[in-house]
Amino acid sequence: MDVALEFLDPLILDKAYAWALPSAPLGIDYSNGTSPHKFSAAQTTSQWPRDNIYRQIISILALTQIGAMSLYLIFSALSYYLVFDRRLEYHPRFLKNQVRQEIISSFSAVPFINLLTLPIFLAEVRGHSLLYSNANEYGWTWLAVSTVLYMAFNDFAIYWIHRLEHHPSVYKYIHKPHHKWIVPTPWAALAFHPLDGFIQSTPYHLFVFICPMQRHLYMVLFVAVQIWTIFIHDGDMISGHWTEKWLNSPAHHTLHHMYFTVNYGQYFTWADTYFGSHRAPQPELDPLHDALKVLRAKGLVDENDQLIKKKKTE
Repeated sequence: MDVALEFLDPLILDKAYAWALPSAPLGIDYSNGTSPHKFSAAQTTSQWPRDNIYRQIISILALTQIGAMSLYLIFSALSYYLVFDRRLEYHPRFLKNQVRQEIISSFSAVPFINLLTLPIFLAEVRGHSLLYSNANEYGWTWLAVSTVLYMAFNDFAIYWIHRLEHHPSVYKYIHKPHHKWIVPTPWAALAFHPLDGFIQSTPYHLFVFICPMQRHLYMVLFVAVQIWTIFIHDGDMISGHWTEKWLNSPAHHTLHHMYFTVNYGQYFTWADTYFGSHRAPQPELDPLHDALKVLRAKGLVDENDQLIKKKKTE
């Protein structure tokens, strides 16, 4: 978050806060009652400098909301229209108006997730984390090492957070809303109970308080994680690929939504394999089979099982 503020403060935020909360420009006499709002933002500074905690709180809330929703809308749309197999929307367990419900649920959850995350981002921005600027401070090798540690830490922590959320005493209160989508689309990526979304994201944030990481690298990885979360909901059931044994692919996560007690991992399959919750994708497990049964019965697919495009009536 400090990287985002570093970029946006001089570009946008300094001017915005100078306009909203101006202080007197140097060399200007206000004794004649002139309003400071008659001067351009370039001539004034804000009453709230960049390190003002109230300014930082407002900036963080605004940026996380805009950033999270922009990533969600852009990459969910790309995944939905370019990757997701729309025939899955005819699956018997695909809900009526499901895409609309997923989007509404995501839009409802994100502001509260951002609010819960605010103290962590604020601590980061105010210099309480182990983020650093100069790559030479720890050496270039550490960039690669810290990346591996970041992914391993997240993968292990999220595996157990996710698995514990499936415990009956917790599941119905926190995680059940996300499993409303038995056959999810990419729009379901953020359709969480806010507390669920926050808890599952905490390892990403906490890592930089226990392990040094270069701040720009952290920003890149954090954004990549958000995109990955969207893409594993694309319903793609490709199986037999060489990465299948170690990568927690969209196929693995599709099976998690369908069978609930398998494939809790985030990036990799090692934790599921080691702790006995791994279920490998198989062609016969593809939910598309049940969707095609419905489509064939309704005559909505051709001999190649492709959707028949409806002709426009004259």
